[in-house]
Amino acid sequence: MRAVLCKTFCKPDGLVVEDFPEPGAPGPGQVKVRIAAAGVQFVDVLMIAGEYQFKPEPPFIPGMEAAGTVEAVGNGVRGIAPGDKVITRHRPGAFCERAVIDASAVLPMPENLSFAQAAGFTSAYSTAYHSLVQGARLQPGETVLVHGAAGGIGLAAVQLAKLMGATVIATASRDDKLEVVGENGADHLINYSEGGFRDKVKALTGGRGADVVYDPVGGDVFDESMRCINWGARLLILGFTGGRPALAKTNHLLIKGASAIGIRMGGFNEHEPELARENMNKILQLAADGKVKPHVSHTFPLEEVAAAMQVIVDRKLVGKCVLEVT
Repeated sequence: MRAVLCKTFCKPDGLVVEDFPEPGAPGPGQVKVRIAAAGVQFVDVLMIAGEYQFKPEPPFIPGMEAAGTVEAVGNGVRGIAPGDKVITRHRPGAFCERAVIDASAVLPMPENLSFAQAAGFTSAYSTAYHSLVQGARLQPGETVLVHGAAGGIGLAAVQLAKLMGATVIATASRDDKLEVVGENGADHLINYSEGGFRDKVKALTGGRGADVVYDPVGGDVFDESMRCINWGARLLILGFTGGRPALAKTNHLLIKGASAIGIRMGGFNEHEPELARENMNKILQLAADGKVKPHVSHTFPLEEVAAAMQVIVDRKLVGKCVLEVT
């Protein structure tokens, strides 16, 4: 089978695509899946560079999420059968034609999603849902400021926050990205490359500021966000795509009665697995009901994995980037 290999920690152009031994029959509690599409994330870029907290030993097959068709199931597997269309989670191992994984890492694929949409679904929507529900305790009528709104987890947060009855202010770096964000439900759009966002957020909220800040960017964006928050605001820290972690000034948090909350899905899944499963079931139902739908702006064949990752590095992405495997 074809597979992407990270033979040594590298940049995207250091990956190779070559023949790799196909996995055998699934063992007890396992499922064999023919992968149709795999989601590409910023996490994958960090992992192949050896810069993610989880560092698999090279050589390894990258990729954390995919979608495909079940080919075989091992002894003891219930509720999954050959021919089922499924969403799969990997740690890592998704960028290949076939994979054998634990049945617990297999989810039913909503019928109204394509393989490409399903491949980029779980990480974005589980992150956004956990952030807004358990992290922010978001209430109807509150205002959410979503940074990086054109990215996968940003666009998912826009859709979910609107479903929860919030007013959504979304920021991004380009007008064409913001156009898509608006189509996905954002109430107000801010191009922060045109002079920041603080004053605009204050004006849009009648001087109060945002109740929730959803921030995967960090750096200067977090610093400016601290200047446009309401009393009791919750600042959700999801990452540092802007290049540096920010330093939350405790005097500002004190004055505003605000909270800075770290969001790490790996830790949440590990320490609260039952709640994580409940969340996943809820977002799968939302997808099945047509209430949320991933936006896929870029697709690439498996052989062009470096180009797919570079789209993410260059911040050209709107929604999700997907490798079409078969």
